[in-house]
Amino acid sequence: MPKMLTDIEIARSAQIKKISEIASSLDIREDELEPHGHYKAKLADSLFTRVSGNPDGKLILVTAINPTPAGEGKTTTSVGLAQGMHKIGENAVLALREPSLGPVFGVKGGAAGGGYAQVIPMEDINLHFTGDLHAITSANNLLCALLDNHIQQGNTLGIDPRRIQLKRCLDMNDRALRNVIIGLGGKIDGVPRQDNFIITVASEVMAILCLADDLADLKKRLGDILVAYNYGNKPVFARDLKAVGALASLLKDAIKPNLVQTLEGTPAIIHGGPFANIAHGCNSVRATKLALKLGDYAITEAGFGSDLGAEKFFDIKCRSADLKPDCAVLVATVRALKYNGGVPKSELINPNLDALKKGIINLETHIENIKKFGVPVVVAINRFQTDSYAELDFLKTFCAKLGVKCALSEVFAKGGEGGEELARAVRDVVENEQPNFKPLYSLKLSLKEKLDIIAREIYRADSVKLELPVEKAIAEIEALGFGKLPVCVAKTQYSLSDDPAKLGKPTGFEVTVRDIKLSAGAGFAVALTGDIMTMPGLPKVPSAEYIDIDGSGEISGLF
Repeated sequence: MPKMLTDIEIARSAQIKKISEIASSLDIREDELEPHGHYKAKLADSLFTRVSGNPDGKLILVTAINPTPAGEGKTTTSVGLAQGMHKIGENAVLALREPSLGPVFGVKGGAAGGGYAQVIPMEDINLHFTGDLHAITSANNLLCALLDNHIQQGNTLGIDPRRIQLKRCLDMNDRALRNVIIGLGGKIDGVPRQDNFIITVASEVMAILCLADDLADLKKRLGDILVAYNYGNKPVFARDLKAVGALASLLKDAIKPNLVQTLEGTPAIIHGGPFANIAHGCNSVRATKLALKLGDYAITEAGFGSDLGAEKFFDIKCRSADLKPDCAVLVATVRALKYNGGVPKSELINPNLDALKKGIINLETHIENIKKFGVPVVVAINRFQTDSYAELDFLKTFCAKLGVKCALSEVFAKGGEGGEELARAVRDVVENEQPNFKPLYSLKLSLKEKLDIIAREIYRADSVKLELPVEKAIAEIEALGFGKLPVCVAKTQYSLSDDPAKLGKPTGFEVTVRDIKLSAGAGFAVALTGDIMTMPGLPKVPSAEYIDIDGSGEISGLF
């Protein structure tokens, strides 16, 4: 039996094209391309201006059921769908998020797809790429330094050190930095206070970069970051610290989307990387809008399940950027649905129709979720060798009874060829079903009412419980005039509820909101539920232990 190639071995064996050739296939001119080596490049602002009059292509969102330890393959499906579109003669452009070093060195490993449906150069994309996340980290931490320096140098704004809203960040999983004391050592070392680190992808600067229209909008949003309150309980913003110009200068290149390619030479724009369980979970507005102008189909992805990434894509990103999705692809696997039916991970390779019948309620709920936004759905069955024909037939029949088109996806094993059935299904839905997109709630509602609607309609909770400090925080946010913002819920990705142990379709529960923060620059309020952490920790055996590099510079272990 031939040896199975790893993802990185498959990526290295690909016939990678020069980035100028990929750009040429999209009619991108030489002066609109800023190469970073031979195989990746930044896209200049002049390109946005030139193609602004082009008609928009069709916007396809790829989302999923609730993720499980078995994995669903959402990014892999997104890449394979774009390749499949090209196989059936359609001009598709992929728009994805950039990986964070946290998962790369932690539990998940690389985030550039898998098998024969990857974006390349995968080592670069998974590691430093073009430096966007480093620039975001630097900008965030410069603002923190300016804030603490202002307090040290006389504090003319009267900032209350007990009410600082801004957190330092690091693009790494490091639980030891969740709660720290800074300013120790004496008077010259600053004012001592408790501080916190969050992972870079949870930073408001990341959210701002992903939602900004252009550099001018970026600067305005950066100025609107709420950094603290003063002793009179009045807000202090980044613009009050005269920080905007410096922050924007650090981000002047990071705001430009990155062009790469799939294994089959399909153009891919990768830009921004917020997590969907602790942030809004979508790639940049600029990348998505550019993909719409350059292709007949723009295929993008939102993190985790429809209860997280897709809801935020619809309610935050689409609303902010005036995007109207034409179709949503919902990725599901037989083994993940069996897991939702109570089968332990170690037994998922065994056929178990009863468990599938029990766990399929999770898929049904996610289908219902997407339909509530008026967007047509295609279910992508990400096929594994261990799936039995009886299980696959049951899944197809179930979708047919719901009136939902479903297609097998074998992109991991076959690349674009394995995505042709899914590509045809998506094209058929786009051509024959009319979307009637609408956000879930009105911005005129109170923050509490918006939380209640998301919890009841998307999570299927009975109610929302606000811990005592949250009531006060909501009142304060609304008193500042920010009550009409959308809500970005930070919640576990493993369950529709805020308890990761509740699988399938939980009932009879309430969602507990323990804190709510204003992200005025990003344009939403962040509600933290359950035990969700904005600085993850490493597992007992982190992926970093398997990563190595040899004397010739070849990296191994990135899956």
